[in-house]
Amino acid sequence: FYTATQKTVDGPSAKDWRGGRTAATNIIPSSTGAAKAVGKVIPELNGKLTGMSMRVPTQNVSVVDLTARLRTGATYEQIKDAIKEAANGPLNGILAYSEDDLVSTDLNGHPASSIFDAKAGISLNDNFVKVVS
Repeated sequence: FYTATQKTVDGPSAKDWRGGRTAATNIIPSSTGAAKAVGKVIPELNGKLTGMSMRVPTQNVSVVDLTARLRTGATYEQIKDAIKEAANGPLNGILAYSEDDLVSTDLNGHPASSIFDAKAGISLNDNFVKVVS
C-alpha cells in the first residue's frame, strides 16, 4: 500500500514534516523526480516540465495530471483523437484509451503503463489543456 518511506502512524521524517504523517488517512503533497526523468528520456522536454506528487492511500496505480500550454492550438476532441490513435498504433500496449467511468481500483492489473481518461481532461481554450492518465 505504501512506499518504504511512508509512515503507518504519525512520526518524524528526515525529509519533511508532511512525510512524517500517517499514509493511511492522508493525501500528502510530495516531490517527484518524474518530470526530470522525462527530460532525460525526451531531451526536447528537458527543463520544460515540473511536477509534484500526491501520496494517496490507494492499493496501487497512480495518476498523471498534465497541464500544458500548446504552441499550436488543438481542440480537446483533436487531442483525444490523437491519443486514441497513438494507443491503437505505435503505443499499443503502453498507452490505453478509455471513455469509461473508471476509478483507481478498476485499473489494478491493467497491462498498459498509462490509461488515458478521456472524460477527466479539460480544455480552457485551444492552447491550454489538462489531460489525465
